[in-house]
Amino acid sequence: MAFREINAEELSFNPFDKIGKEWMLITAGDEAKHNTMTASWGGLGIMWGKKVATVYIRPQRYTKEFVDQNERFTISFYKEEYRKALSICGSKSGRDCEKEKEAGLTPYYVDGTTAFEEAELIFVCKKQYHQELKGECFDVKENDTTHYPDQDYHMMYIAEIEKVLVKE
Repeated sequence: MAFREINAEELSFNPFDKIGKEWMLITAGDEAKHNTMTASWGGLGIMWGKKVATVYIRPQRYTKEFVDQNERFTISFYKEEYRKALSICGSKSGRDCEKEKEAGLTPYYVDGTTAFEEAELIFVCKKQYHQELKGECFDVKENDTTHYPDQDYHMMYIAEIEKVLVKE
């Protein structure tokens, strides 16, 4: 399938539904080696005068290694028919299996990173900043105790959205 590049200003969707309910894949790495994971936490906005996406990855996730080692990663969104594929990518580790094959996803290489042909929307992102969330920084302590009983705090990544691709 072919993708075409659009301006981010052309997008029209509810980010709360797109990220929180429909989910997304965070993918990093190149043609030689890459990994992906499902995420439902994140944000979109403006920072430092740039269009940015913010994603959060727990330290034990295999994909984190790829995001850390590469300058770029992709965030991609899918139609409801790919819900099972996203469930596989969120519940299995690329350390243990070839989950993209199990999920029926076809790699799509773009700008030195990876997404998937089945996506309806892809953001190519360039890392700008990262920081580990910290227990002592929670203003609402319940968020710490509820979401981090093992203190495995997410790494937050803020990345410039360099390119927006939509399926033709």
